[in-house]
Amino acid sequence: MNALVVCNGAGPPQSLLEKYHRWADVVLAADGGANILNERNLAFDVVIGDMDSYRPIDEEPYDVIHDPDQYANDLEKALSKAKSEKATHVRVLGATGLRLDHTLKNLSVLKQFNHQFEQLVFLDDHVRIMLLPNSFSKDIPTGTTVSLFPLSGKVTGITTHGLKYPLKNEDLENGVRDGTSNTVVKNPIRIEHDKGDLLLFIAN
Repeated sequence: MNALVVCNGAGPPQSLLEKYHRWADVVLAADGGANILNERNLAFDVVIGDMDSYRPIDEEPYDVIHDPDQYANDLEKALSKAKSEKATHVRVLGATGLRLDHTLKNLSVLKQFNHQFEQLVFLDDHVRIMLLPNSFSKDIPTGTTVSLFPLSGKVTGITTHGLKYPLKNEDLENGVRDGTSNTVVKNPIRIEHDKGDLLLFIAN
């Protein structure tokens, strides 16, 4: 099952929102993400969160779940709901932009929930973001900018194929070395790593 989660970060472009709204079997709003969907006249199934940003409307043709737990953010609550709905593939819009602290927290949530779905991807008008398995292969148009980033500390034993600046059993580490602004030159790209949490950013 495909699930779309809309958060209260930077509002996604209409074309991107409509694309994944059509793709989704269930659409979930994380608190103020409901405001974005209501303003764009796009239907959704549930709004969930502590409701500190949500603006109610006169008639709510969706479920409203007030969860005041302050030890989980609204994205965590929405992803937990997606899991309970048996979602396997999840796209998250509005998880980035606006407040940097919220973006960083949401990337932490990406790590927290990644293993609970077959695929969990964050998207905005600039990039797609995913946490990589130890072995990854994908066709990406040549010339596309991609970046690798160690999410939590250090990622070891990274080897890449199909990128302009290859890595050969090398490490990336926060504050030491990262892998931003590489370029796809051959398909499929292949990325392997031994240990650590490795984020892939694919420019739109």
